[in-house]
Amino acid sequence: MESLPALLETVRACRLCEDILEPRPVLVASRTARILIVGQAPGRRVHESGVPFDDPSGDRLRDWMRLDREVFYDASRIAFLPMGFCFPGTGNGGDLPPPPRCAQTWHDRLYAQLGQLQLTLVIGAYAQARWFPESAGSGVTEVVRNWRGYGSAVLPLPHPSPRNNRWLRINDWFEAEVIPVLRRRVTRALRKTTD
Repeated sequence: MESLPALLETVRACRLCEDILEPRPVLVASRTARILIVGQAPGRRVHESGVPFDDPSGDRLRDWMRLDREVFYDASRIAFLPMGFCFPGTGNGGDLPPPPRCAQTWHDRLYAQLGQLQLTLVIGAYAQARWFPESAGSGVTEVVRNWRGYGSAVLPLPHPSPRNNRWLRINDWFEAEVIPVLRRRVTRALRKTTD
């Protein structure tokens, strides 16, 4: 098996998409990570800081998970592998979609290094389309509503962006049903030890 530090160095030097965006891959992974967060792609603020979810979306996600920044950014516990590792740019109404070639090129090799995962959070439409291809076209609401069908090690979530405030108001079942389950699963994943 290839060395994870060498692989991360290679990914961070990636220039596959330099024809369409400014490369600055943002990802975090370690062999001991217990939780994997798979999101869409870094936003502009994350692109500038180089820290995953270092924005209002991250504030909400940490609240949903009931984690402080110290634990959330502890690479030995939590990995971040978005569908696109670089900020894709801004379009009408928000950020552009992540280029598919990023996940196609790197994800399988990186996932193979994460052997101690206990929980994977699949955030937003782009991540859910890749993780749940059988649900393609059903939309984030239906994928998240059917969270029980994905087992105890994977949990689909809407994107925690402030742009989703309306979705969260309309779908109040999410906070009532899913957030308590998310918090229990996060606690269990971080406490669980392996042989």
